[in-house]
Amino acid sequence: MAEPLAPTRWGAHELAWGARTYVMGVLNITPDSFSGDGLAPAGTPMGDVVAAAVARGQAMVADGADLLDVGGESTRPQTEGQVPLAPAAERDRVVPVIAALTAALPRHTLISVDTYKASVAEAALAAGAALVNDITGLRGDPEMADFVAAHGVPVVLMSNLRGVPRHDPVSDVARQLAASVELALAAGIPWDHLIVDPGIGFGLDAAGNLAVLRRLSDLRALGRPLLVGTSRKSTIGKVLGGLPEDDRLEGTAATVALSIAAGADMVRVHDVRAMVRVARMSDAVVRGWTP
Repeated sequence: MAEPLAPTRWGAHELAWGARTYVMGVLNITPDSFSGDGLAPAGTPMGDVVAAAVARGQAMVADGADLLDVGGESTRPQTEGQVPLAPAAERDRVVPVIAALTAALPRHTLISVDTYKASVAEAALAAGAALVNDITGLRGDPEMADFVAAHGVPVVLMSNLRGVPRHDPVSDVARQLAASVELALAAGIPWDHLIVDPGIGFGLDAAGNLAVLRRLSDLRALGRPLLVGTSRKSTIGKVLGGLPEDDRLEGTAATVALSIAAGADMVRVHDVRAMVRVARMSDAVVRGWTP
């Protein structure tokens, strides 16, 4: 294990990197989530969507989630039929949910908005979000880096190799993350506001994803906390003989445990109760964590 990173404080939130693994629960406010857990089926009244999201968010926090990641746009590849969602439509999905979660959840719960659009991030922060999770590593919207810097919030920088020429998966991911870190720093985003995510499932095939997980510890050289999101990803289904999204719990558990052993500081998951238990057991072995 690498030496633990220094604790960082974002407003009222302090994260003691290295002491334990932080668990981010996924709330997809979409009709078309790849994982089958979208909370906004077509035609559902927004009031019902908000109520369902709050109920699930409260359950996740009760099960041990430290953060909730609220997303309004499916990230399934466009080759699977997804088209970019207009910013106004994305705002209409996430803002009421974030506002309701902010009112309903304990103050210590961090809410993240999963978006690459600065206008959506702005509305989400106004509603109560405190972190931006950008799947493009600040490349999807030319205004995002300056926006994050101006608002003083932390940001997750994800590697996304979709449409990018690839050579060696681990080197490609590391190179892209390093470039995103440089972009963030150049925009004035503080060093301690950066988290990096290797982007499992974003532009690599199963072999490439497994190679990145196998060498995850290499990414500790970036010097920032490492977020890993393997939950229900297609690589797990392929390795385990074609299992559907809702039958990938054990495969997810294996990748979460191994990611923590390789130095992950945070994991992004759908099945919070089970993965909190996996994380705590892994922390006890790897980090000597005790309740």
